[in-house]
Amino acid sequence: MGSKRQKVVQYLPQLSRSKKKRHAYDPAITPEVRTTAVEAVYSVFNFDEKQLNEYKSKSSLDWNQTSTEYKTTWINADGLRKEEIEELCHFFRVHPLLTEDILSIGQRAKMDEVEDRLFCLLPMIYFNEESKSLELEQVSIVVGPDFLLSFQEDATRDVFDPLRAKLRNANQRIRERGSDYLCYSLLDVIVDSYFGIIQKLANNIDQIEDKLITGREQGVLSHISQLRKEVLIMKQAIAPVRELVNGFLRSGNKLIEQKNEKYFKDVYDHITQAHDDCEGLRDMLSNLQDLYMNQINLRMNEVMKIFTMVSLLLAPATVIGGIFGMNFDRIPLLHDQKGFYISVAAMLIIPVIMLFFFKKKKWL
Repeated sequence: MGSKRQKVVQYLPQLSRSKKKRHAYDPAITPEVRTTAVEAVYSVFNFDEKQLNEYKSKSSLDWNQTSTEYKTTWINADGLRKEEIEELCHFFRVHPLLTEDILSIGQRAKMDEVEDRLFCLLPMIYFNEESKSLELEQVSIVVGPDFLLSFQEDATRDVFDPLRAKLRNANQRIRERGSDYLCYSLLDVIVDSYFGIIQKLANNIDQIEDKLITGREQGVLSHISQLRKEVLIMKQAIAPVRELVNGFLRSGNKLIEQKNEKYFKDVYDHITQAHDDCEGLRDMLSNLQDLYMNQINLRMNEVMKIFTMVSLLLAPATVIGGIFGMNFDRIPLLHDQKGFYISVAAMLIIPVIMLFFFKKKKWL
């Protein structure tokens, strides 16, 4: 990401908001039940280099419409309904273990080969502009000889619109290739979307840095702490994606044509870069926290310096006042008419001399 980061003023969330679960998946306990989608929408693309048939369905009974006259079929399920997903997977001979993974919650990104199907599961990440926090959606992909199934939890948003636009253009390479190239395209779109999230996190870090530089430090420590949690969530989410993409490169499965392996290598390079960028964000936040603590310590030192200087300047007056306040009959200038004025003048002149001395020593 060589472009210079733009500084955008954004307000970060306070620590008072609810915390995210660090580890949402635990196979040792009873799996959390997925909330059934109120409505599921199935987008179907039947295509080859010459023709395209696109339609949407809200029914799980339309899969027989997928004609064999097309080279590739892509079915994208927006919203997961257990019975419908099981029916769809059964129709395309997807192993029950993979169906179980599709319907699971909070799993780590992974890639599997079961029988004659390739399967991968990875997070799609969004940045909530209102709460200034990350939101993760689990995306599952099943690749077959002439079809690809993708499953999304949220039916209202995804990052696949540019890919759909390419499919509608007859001159695009994706129309000529098979399901393996379509799988690469989906992974590429998801991974590239990570960079937009990283950029937004970087913009928030820039805002914190500006606050520290300009001295507007109120609430900065809580903002740094919250942003560190978001970066940690991002890093934990995308780190396993490298292994996922590398799994496609090492699989040697006949579903992945040799001429398309270089495209998966390109995705691997992108996810490696995204992971390194997350490491960089974490280092930047650590440096900002150190800068904040150093500024606090410096300000405390300045305050202590002022208090010490005031104490030193008042020391002569305290000493002189203490001497003339002693209960002795014979004290110099005690009965002199000018004694009071001389003592007051000494209390003023001595601190002035001390000020010049401190300034000469550059202690001020």
